[in-house]
Amino acid sequence: MGEQQHVKFPQEVIDEYAALGVDLPALFSAGHLGTRMGVQIVEASAERVVGTMPVEGNTQPYGLLHGGASAVLAETLGSVGSMLHAGTSKIAVGVDLDCTHHRGARAGLVTGVATPLHRGRSTATYEIVISDEAGRRVCSARLTCLLRDVNPSDGEQLRAMG
Repeated sequence: MGEQQHVKFPQEVIDEYAALGVDLPALFSAGHLGTRMGVQIVEASAERVVGTMPVEGNTQPYGLLHGGASAVLAETLGSVGSMLHAGTSKIAVGVDLDCTHHRGARAGLVTGVATPLHRGRSTATYEIVISDEAGRRVCSARLTCLLRDVNPSDGEQLRAMG
């Protein structure tokens, strides 16, 4: 659970990060929290990031998908898109996340699709739509990330992650 073997990145982006010694699919693996929650990133570019997450294991006491789980999926996908937009010279740091929960999900997988609303030099904002297996919208989210310059210590951390 949590392996990113099926992630589709543009080859030029993979090559750019590889030149820095960073394994891009490993870097964008959703991290330890995403792994525990079963987040799978299946497609990733600055224009569109797609990921899934199981409902099972991510529910609140009533048996419905936990709103915080939807927030984790949304922030993961929006952050990946922001990082890919920013390129290797910047780090994306989430500064605002807004989630509206429209309906509950009790089983199966939910799928999130992140698309950019704004991609600037210092911030990036993504809309993330999370749907159930029937294609019904479960959650609408918006994430804004600050894009800050990479510090030398950031490079060491990125290489350690990849």
